[in-house]
Amino acid sequence: MPGRRARLGALAAALAGLVAASLLLGARPLPLLRALAEPDSEAAALLALRIPRTLLGLLAGAALGVSGALMQALTRNPLADPGLLGISMGALLAMLLAAGFLAATGLALAAAALLGAGLAGLLVQGAALAGGGLGAALRLTMAGVAVSAMLGGVAGVLLLLDPARFDRLRGWMTGALATPDLAGPAAVAPLVGLGLALALLAGRGLTLLSLGEAPAAALGAPVRRLRLAAGLAATLLAGAATAAAGPVAFLGLMAPQLARRLLGADQRWILAGAALLGPALLLAADILGRLLAPPGEIPAGILVALGGAPCFLVALRRVGQG
Repeated sequence: MPGRRARLGALAAALAGLVAASLLLGARPLPLLRALAEPDSEAAALLALRIPRTLLGLLAGAALGVSGALMQALTRNPLADPGLLGISMGALLAMLLAAGFLAATGLALAAAALLGAGLAGLLVQGAALAGGGLGAALRLTMAGVAVSAMLGGVAGVLLLLDPARFDRLRGWMTGALATPDLAGPAAVAPLVGLGLALALLAGRGLTLLSLGEAPAAALGAPVRRLRLAAGLAATLLAGAATAAAGPVAFLGLMAPQLARRLLGADQRWILAGAALLGPALLLAADILGRLLAPPGEIPAGILVALGGAPCFLVALRRVGQG
């Protein structure tokens, strides 16, 4: 597709602009020069709060965007998304259990999220294989919605039975990016980096896999290893993103869908585009949430869900017509 490099460059420039906006804008505008010149000023303290928040948005957004792209490529299902397929809810429930009953923090909490994401993914796949009637794509989506609802129900019961135990996680469960320091981004950055590296290695093979397993194998793609690497990367990224920012619905659906429209069907370009569009969408929602309700804020996860629901309905209609 002509102009793909230019379009990718434009996405990178837009993301850079949103990073700057995330640092400068909010309920109280940030005088950047004063913050840099006076380390002990109120402006410097405000900048110290916004830097980890912005890093968290970059990491979680890139992780969810690429995870969604990998899931859509692996399942050949344009409706695949970490939230819709139960991955995010599995990570959330595992983190609730680990934080509430084991007082887990940091890497231990991220490890619990990865375990929950993996188990939820296996449960969804098993439920989809056992079903019948609908096409494979819709069957997988419906299984994901059912499993996600079930796990969400269990999480809701835990919150109702012992609200005090889980009170500190309430903000995180809405997809809020607010974080007091760099501990959150630092805990998940290695997992996101590993997941992105695996996704990069799998990019060319995923393009071949989109032709079908038999043609991909005939063209020399190691199908089993490819599926294993891409599946591991998707789970790592979805679990790390949920551990970092809580469950953010529809972001993993929207970012690859938009990337495919802008950059074409080559999975390498889709992965690159999703890695830029994911954090761009999440940071834009976070900035908007800060500006709409000062001095409070609307969590980014709520605004992403409000924008993503129509996107899902459009994609569902296209799959049904196809």
